[in-house]
Amino acid sequence: MNRSPSFVTSRRRHGAARSGRVAAAALLAILAGCALPGPEQAGAPLFGAERAGLAAQPDAVPLAGDWWQSFDDAELSRLIGQALAAHPTLAQAQARAAQARAMADMVHSATSPQANLGVNVTRQRFTENSIYPPPYGGGVYNSGALDAALSWSPDFFGRLDAQWTAQLDQAHAAEADAAAARLTLAGQVSRVYLQLGRLVAQKKVAERTLAQREEMLGLTRQRVTAGLDTALELTQSEGALPDARNQIEAINEQIMLARHALAALTAQSVNALDGLSPALPGAGLSAGGHRLGADLLGRRPDIAAARWRVEAAGANIRSARAEFYPDIELSGLVGLSSLGLNNLFEAGSREWSFGPALHLPLFEGGRLTAQLSGREAERDAVVAQYNATVLTAVREAADALGSVQSLERQQTEQAAALASAEKAWQIARDRYRAGLTNYLGVLNAESQWLAQQRAAVDLQARRATAAVDLATALGGGWQSEPAATAAVATAPTP
Repeated sequence: MNRSPSFVTSRRRHGAARSGRVAAAALLAILAGCALPGPEQAGAPLFGAERAGLAAQPDAVPLAGDWWQSFDDAELSRLIGQALAAHPTLAQAQARAAQARAMADMVHSATSPQANLGVNVTRQRFTENSIYPPPYGGGVYNSGALDAALSWSPDFFGRLDAQWTAQLDQAHAAEADAAAARLTLAGQVSRVYLQLGRLVAQKKVAERTLAQREEMLGLTRQRVTAGLDTALELTQSEGALPDARNQIEAINEQIMLARHALAALTAQSVNALDGLSPALPGAGLSAGGHRLGADLLGRRPDIAAARWRVEAAGANIRSARAEFYPDIELSGLVGLSSLGLNNLFEAGSREWSFGPALHLPLFEGGRLTAQLSGREAERDAVVAQYNATVLTAVREAADALGSVQSLERQQTEQAAALASAEKAWQIARDRYRAGLTNYLGVLNAESQWLAQQRAAVDLQARRATAAVDLATALGGGWQSEPAATAAVATAPTP
C-alpha cells in the first residue's frame, strides 16, 4: 500500500521523538547508576578584614615599589638592584612561577580538540597457522597506514575546567610567592646594610673611647707621680685599655660578618665588599599617614598567595566532585591502509571510524569518596594557613607601625639627652681651661657624652630598620591583580 509523504514524515518524527526519550531515559539510568558525591561541605571560614582588626578605610599613603629610595642612599639602592637582578633565591622563585604557568597551559590544552597524524610502514611475515589463508599465510609482505585522528572530550560536568582553574590559581600563587621573595630579599639587604652602618658608627665611638681612656691613663700616671693617686687607680686605668681594644676588635668581627652577608645577598664573592664602610642613612619611611586598612589584605603578596591557594583548593574540590559523573570522549579517524605499499594511495585503501566512548564510575571501592574527602581536608588546611598568614601579617604591620612611632619619640628625647651631655662636656672643658677643675672631670663628662653618642647610633639604626620593617609589612608597594585584590578584600568573616 502506498503511503503519503505526510504519513512518512509523521512516522519519522515520532521515531525521532521516541529515540530522544530513549536516549534521555538511558542518560538518567546512567546517572542513577553513578556514585553520588553527596552535598557540598561549607568548609572552614576565611578571616576577613574585620576579624583581623583592620579598619574599613584604606591606607591614605601609597607606598612606592622602590621604597628603599626613601633612605636617599645611592649605595644601598645599587646593592638592592644587584641583589634583585642576580640572587639565586629570586631566580628560583621566578622559575617556579614560570613552571606553574606552563602547567596551567598544559592542563588547559586538554579542553581543546586533539589531532594527530600517524604514519606506519611495516614488513612482516604472516604465520601459516593463523587466520591468514595462502598465499598470505607464510608470506612476507609490506603494509602501510597513513591516518589522521581527532579526539575531543566535552566537559559536560566541568571536570577539566576545574582542573585548569586550579592550576591557574596555583600559577597566580607562585607569582605572588615570587613577589614576596623579592620583597624579602630587598628587606634583608636593607637590614644588613643598616647593621653595617651602625657597626661602622659604633667603631668610631669605640675608637674615641679608647683615645679617652689613654688620656685618662696618662693623667692618672701624673697624679700617681705627684702622690695624688695610688697604684690602685693606676692599675684600674691600665685595665681599661685592653677592654676598650677588645670592644673595637669585637666590632671589627661583626663588620666582617656583615660585609660577607651583604656580599652573599647581592650574589658577589665573599670578599667583594671588604672596603664598604657606609654611613647610617636617614630615617627612611615615616609613620605619618599610614594606617592599617582593609586594603592590607590585598597589598601583601604572601596573603595574596595564600588566598590563591584557597581558590585552587576550591577548584580541586569541584574537579573531585565531577569525577563521580560520566566522562565522554568523541574520537574519529580517517586515512589509508593497505597490505602492500603500492596499493596505499588507491581509493580502495580508504578507512574511517567515528564513535563516542563513555567512562562511567559504577564501583570504585570508595576511591572517589576518599579523594573528595582529601580535597575538602586540603581546602580546610589552606584556609587555616591563609588565616594564620593574615594574623601574622596584621601583627607585623601593627608592630612595625607602632615601633616607628615610638622610635620617633625616643629619638626626640635622646637628642635632648645627647645635647645635654655635650653641653656638660663643653662646660667641664671650659672650667678646666680656666683652672677651676682638674682634667679628670673633663674625661668623666666626655665619657657620658660618648655613652649618649653610642645610644644615638643604636637608636638611629633601630629607627631605620623599623622603617624597613614597616615597608615590608605594608607589602613593599606590591600591586596584585584586580581579581586577586577583590577576592582577598571580600573574604567572609565568621
